[in-house]
Amino acid sequence: MAAIDIRRPHKLTLKAAKIATERVAKGIAKEYGIDHDWSGNQLNFRRSGVNGHIAVAKDELHVHVELGFLMGALKPVIEREIKRQLDEHLA
Repeated sequence: MAAIDIRRPHKLTLKAAKIATERVAKGIAKEYGIDHDWSGNQLNFRRSGVNGHIAVAKDELHVHVELGFLMGALKPVIEREIKRQLDEHLA
């Protein structure tokens, strides 16, 4: 099983960071058909072959994704898209 683990510092308020995280999730969901929901300050997402979360803290986002065997082949593409979305919405 392949994993993606990204920690990204931010200077947003917690509320603004959660709004940005929601935008990231919607962008990724649109591209890859991933469902998501919130549990406190953690956005959880899943679909067949993908399971993960984005934990929102006052100064950092932590993205962790577990990819199943078939999705593992797309790890570089998925990781690049997550980073692009983070760059776009945390700026």
